[in-house]
Amino acid sequence: MTEYGRGAGSEPWHPEDPLYGDQGWGAQQAAPGQAQYGEQQPHQQYAQQQNPQHQQYQQNQQHPQHQNQQQYAQQPQDPYGQQHYGEQPQQGYPQEQYVQQQAQYNAGWDTTGQQAAMPYAGQQPEGFPGYGTETQDHYGTPEAYPPPQPPGQRRAVPEQAPEWAPEEELEKETHPFFSDGGDEPDSDEDEPRGSRRGGGGRDRRGGKGKKKGKSGRACLVLVVVFSLGVGGAGYFGYQFWQKKFGAAPDYVGTGSTPVQVEIPQGAGGYEIGSILAKAGVVKSQGAFVSAQNDNPKGKTLQAGVYTLNKGMSAANAVAAMLNPASRSNFIIPEGKRNAWVYEQIDKRLELKPGTTKDVAKAQAKNLGLPDWANDNKEIADPLEGFLYPASYPVAKGAKPEDVLRKMVSRANQEYGKADLKGMASKLGLKSPLQVLTVASLVQAEGKYKHDFDKVARVVYNRLKPNNTETYGLLDFDSTVNYAKSESTLDTGAVKDLRHFKHPYNTYYIHGLPPGPIGNPGESALHSALNPTPGPWYYFVSVTENETLFAVTNEEHEQNRKKYEKEKSGQ
Repeated sequence: MTEYGRGAGSEPWHPEDPLYGDQGWGAQQAAPGQAQYGEQQPHQQYAQQQNPQHQQYQQNQQHPQHQNQQQYAQQPQDPYGQQHYGEQPQQGYPQEQYVQQQAQYNAGWDTTGQQAAMPYAGQQPEGFPGYGTETQDHYGTPEAYPPPQPPGQRRAVPEQAPEWAPEEELEKETHPFFSDGGDEPDSDEDEPRGSRRGGGGRDRRGGKGKKKGKSGRACLVLVVVFSLGVGGAGYFGYQFWQKKFGAAPDYVGTGSTPVQVEIPQGAGGYEIGSILAKAGVVKSQGAFVSAQNDNPKGKTLQAGVYTLNKGMSAANAVAAMLNPASRSNFIIPEGKRNAWVYEQIDKRLELKPGTTKDVAKAQAKNLGLPDWANDNKEIADPLEGFLYPASYPVAKGAKPEDVLRKMVSRANQEYGKADLKGMASKLGLKSPLQVLTVASLVQAEGKYKHDFDKVARVVYNRLKPNNTETYGLLDFDSTVNYAKSESTLDTGAVKDLRHFKHPYNTYYIHGLPPGPIGNPGESALHSALNPTPGPWYYFVSVTENETLFAVTNEEHEQNRKKYEKEKSGQ
């Protein structure tokens, strides 16, 4: 075995090596009538190829030849006409045998998938002398091809750059992504290595060049997609920043078109801002909340109906709501009767007079009255005393029953806080409705709130059946006015009032009327529940700061004269 053949052992080269089996070159026996692999004569085109590996192997060109010559001299001739690798034939190589040997060579060493070049530079002439004679050194010429190397000992040789051809303009290379055949393999890779070295092969510059690039559509699409991505990310990023950290959208100015907005009880800044934004008053909820926080009085906004303008800046909206002139709530003053409330609701909702009164009478049981209300068949109006004095948001377009329901609901809340049921028995009354009736009398008879506690005591003292001053009669003019649907100080002579038969006429009946005669406020209700202790049965208000109370009727007559004198201005 030569140094280029297999090792001393019996282990062959790897089975995946192209030279595995009988296709190799080391220690391979030729077919009958065929010379060894080393005697192959290259095709004519190999002689024309340039040798890019010449420089790498030039320094070793003499040593393999000398070694082969020594081996030839020492080895005996194969009786079967076969020679080991490295031996030179004694006779020429027939041309017809080359075709078979060329096919065998092409399946040889090159593991890159390309055809390997022949190891010799030229064709040996017929009658080539043996190695023992002096012959020309074919490996010493510049055109010589270096001796073959086994695949395991080969070293990669950098490909030589093509010479500059000034007469030909090299086509500009483009990235496969922008070429029409980016996915097609290079045709040059399928050609044998030798065909690219020799003159007979396709020239790298003169042959088929790179595929032409696309017209730029791929680049344009890439730019458009990138621009859309950057633009979309920027837009959504800006929106996120504006929502989290930027100023909320807002209008400028005081607006134009008037609009009524109802703010419910207990609404906070965010709820108010949402209501105003939906009504078109402000542009956003956030702008209103920010303006409310910036205003020192912004937290004092109250429930009610406000007349504002559409398209107002948030700051102007807050300022307008703090101005009492902008509030258009429906306000029930303390002590007002239901008849007055019904008329005002009709006017506010632009309804036919009497509409709300009819609704109240027909739907009294459906408006949320407590179970202790309307416990007397002689009650004139079951809702009397339950339309609690307060400010209510009543916008145009509202229904009368909805407005009344809000008022009754508010009364239930306030009366529930006062615990009328529990206080009735403590005060010697029969029901919570009587407590409410006392409060309505205090509201109607008392002229000033600072006198309500004593007025409440007069009511409870007169209700005592064994009192010797009134004998259980209240004798209040306010009840006569309620019965007659009037409001006057001159109700007539007492003897005439004694004959006026009406369940609400306290000159005629003993005790309390069937129900309240008005809608008492918080102060009157408090005084009815907490009367000031005292023996008084009479009182008269001379001036705003002076109310005279008396125990006997004689004292009361003197106080009346004083009142008449003040009234006449004397």
